[in-house]
Amino acid sequence: MHKRYVRYPFLTLTLLLFFQAASLFSLGARSRVDSPEVPLPADERRKFDHFFYEALNAKALGRYDEAMDLFHYCHSLDSTNANVLVELGTFYNVLQEKDKAFVFLQRAVARDPDNYYYNMMLAGLSRELGRKQDVVDIYASMYTLYPDKQELLYELARAYADNGELQQAIDMLNRLEKSTGITEMVTLSKFRYYSMMEQKEKAFAEIRQIIEKNPTNPAYLVLMGDLYQEDNQPEMAWDYYEQAKAIDPAFPALILSRISYYEKTGQREAARKELEQAIEGSSMDVDSKLQLLTRYLGILQQEKQDLKVTNRLFESLFRQYPNNSRLNMIYGNVLVMQNDKKGALEQFRKYIAGQPDDPSGYEQMIRIALPDEDLETIKEVTTEGIKQIPQEPQFYFYLGAAYYQEENYEEALHIFEEGLEHAVIENPLLKSDFHGQIGDLNYFLGRKEEAFGNYEKALQLNPQNLPVLNNYSYYLSLEKRDLDKAEMMSGITIKAEPMNPTYLDTYGWILYEQGSYVMAKIYLEKAIGYSKGDPSAELLDHYGEILSKTGENEKAVEQWIRAKQQGGDAEALEKKIKTLTRPTE
Repeated sequence: MHKRYVRYPFLTLTLLLFFQAASLFSLGARSRVDSPEVPLPADERRKFDHFFYEALNAKALGRYDEAMDLFHYCHSLDSTNANVLVELGTFYNVLQEKDKAFVFLQRAVARDPDNYYYNMMLAGLSRELGRKQDVVDIYASMYTLYPDKQELLYELARAYADNGELQQAIDMLNRLEKSTGITEMVTLSKFRYYSMMEQKEKAFAEIRQIIEKNPTNPAYLVLMGDLYQEDNQPEMAWDYYEQAKAIDPAFPALILSRISYYEKTGQREAARKELEQAIEGSSMDVDSKLQLLTRYLGILQQEKQDLKVTNRLFESLFRQYPNNSRLNMIYGNVLVMQNDKKGALEQFRKYIAGQPDDPSGYEQMIRIALPDEDLETIKEVTTEGIKQIPQEPQFYFYLGAAYYQEENYEEALHIFEEGLEHAVIENPLLKSDFHGQIGDLNYFLGRKEEAFGNYEKALQLNPQNLPVLNNYSYYLSLEKRDLDKAEMMSGITIKAEPMNPTYLDTYGWILYEQGSYVMAKIYLEKAIGYSKGDPSAELLDHYGEILSKTGENEKAVEQWIRAKQQGGDAEALEKKIKTLTRPTE
């Protein structure tokens, strides 16, 4: 039995989350839906309302292709509806068709020019597209409409600065400062703009101003020191660090800045001693020490230094705080970066022992085990994960996938079915993947009708589930049934991924079963051409079969010999070879 597609369940929810957020923008806006120039007849309005809410429902369920088609249909009914225009703009933005998105959002704002959220979305997209003057114009217009929204002044200042109008940016920030008082965010922006204008005295005067307002706060003294350090004035930087030290010698940001100072001035031994003293000898709390150590790790990474220099410091922290699980998690990640997988796994095991209800420890161990196909570790971790957190679907998925890889199909099937029964699976895309895996396993076990039923369930939840479409169509072709349906499903996969050799192989084989040998040959040759490394034995076997039908017997034999070399069924392949090479009587 052939496995068509082996999937590891790295399940990405980013797109779903994005669209949920987009819905909030759309529905949370000041909902003035402009009437079209010519009001829709009552029956057309009812039709529009029906399909609009169907579109919103499809989007909420993750059926994005369906939702987009429905929004386009709504747009055909009423091309002036701002809500539809925004939805289409949002979709095209996600699809990285920024210019199309811009047109739709621009039209939405034209229909509802006072809508705060529509304008903010258009401004953000305009910034992405480099339409700097448009960004200025939008924020200036919005501030006129919403003078109480002080954040618009800050955004308008950013827009002016991006457009090269630095003095106007500073003027906006000065106006904001009159309302809010001196704040770090505004002060730093003014510092940056004055620096860009090469007005350094004015730049540093901004920071002095905030220090004068907060003379006992070491944070601003450290900030001033950092800015002088960035400006290549180490003596001035050190003076401010000393002032901060007089206020709070254990201030974490100060210690890190002093370490950075030592590193930049070539005093690495002094940097190491400063960090060791803070971690081993200070009264600083554990969270501050961890923050200090992790930021120091960032400096080492940036400067491409060996992270192993921190191992002794972690050991010191473990002596001070032997039961701190957070330490185990951080140190485990550091060991991963050092490629010490064994040590990292040990730390994550300790983390799980202290935090058995937190999925992150299990997830980290799985991430280490997956690239090496360490199935034993995956089974160990996921089994414990299911025991401790039975509502987590990912553990069932990874455990099922591990048994699947071992060709223990009965156990894999049991695990996936348990996952559907006991796990909390709110995402329809994930539930679709569960049904897809159950379909594959039922087919391998000879339960073909159950397999096809599960494929149908998977596609109801996610009509664009490409692995399911591929496997379902291929197995239909093996059964020589519903070939038109198989061709349609397989066609979706090669349209989505036209260079995927597995999908091309499936489509070519369906054409073969339909008797379209020439077209089948074209797709099989594409599949072989796009294969990374040597093509699979299955693919070569299929190509040989097609060549035998097109009368290219010698080439067919060559492919079957290659298939044998790639680990194909030697007995079956040898039988085919003999059939074509047997002397004719």
